[in-house]
Amino acid sequence: MKAFRGKPSIYERIDSDTKPAKLEIRKISLRFGGVTALDGIDLLIQTGELFAVIGPNGAGKTSLLNCITGFYRPQRGTILFNGLEITHLPPHELVRVGIGRTFQNIELFPGMTVLSNLLLARHTHCSYGLVKACFYLKSVRCEEMRHRRILEEIIDFLEIQSVRNKPVGALPYGMMKRVELGRALALEPAMLVLDEPFAGMNLEEKEDMVRFLVQMNRVWGQTMILVEHDMSIVMSIARRIAVLNFGEKLTEGTPDEIIRHPEVIKAYLGAEETL
Repeated sequence: MKAFRGKPSIYERIDSDTKPAKLEIRKISLRFGGVTALDGIDLLIQTGELFAVIGPNGAGKTSLLNCITGFYRPQRGTILFNGLEITHLPPHELVRVGIGRTFQNIELFPGMTVLSNLLLARHTHCSYGLVKACFYLKSVRCEEMRHRRILEEIIDFLEIQSVRNKPVGALPYGMMKRVELGRALALEPAMLVLDEPFAGMNLEEKEDMVRFLVQMNRVWGQTMILVEHDMSIVMSIARRIAVLNFGEKLTEGTPDEIIRHPEVIKAYLGAEETL
């Protein structure tokens, strides 16, 4: 695979001073009837971090992401993004404040091409209205050129040139995951929320995705929250990790601290298992 050269212009300004992405989660609790999905969760994610959330099935990981991205509304607690309370904002408003997301189950339009799926993500950045669009004024043409340039950078970075005009439904599963990441990047998010981005991939596809995420985080400074079951990947790329179990936070720390924590070994890795 050829290496990505240079930093895309859409990310030239991503750094701790110009594109902050500080997320504060304070005592979040979420219940479904008699089932407690989240119980008093506290987290702090700083700008530029690649923060992972792990835990066994049913621990509350996806529920936490759904609260962050507006699909669930917690009964208690507060979520702040760069000091703005976003606890009860709907998903489309959260996109506008700078939070983008990929999904555990792919949420693309299978009958549309890769390029069309990416273009759909740009609508939140369109400043022109229906009248200007109908007459295709010069300002509209200039803006369309900017959107196209951004998408070309994403297509080049994710190495999906060869499938750009193919229907998404005809692609291998791993490539569809890559397209979904591209659509999230097209939103130009300050914070990217990734729900099991490696699920269903083979080894080569995982290696490619790891390369993309590491490039985004360490070179571009992209802030990310990652939920993933592949512990070898999490331990190799995450800077800090939070562990959930039955809706509660067991602990939080660096990969080295997490891997040696006795409660984590007991609840998640297994009493006799080591990595």
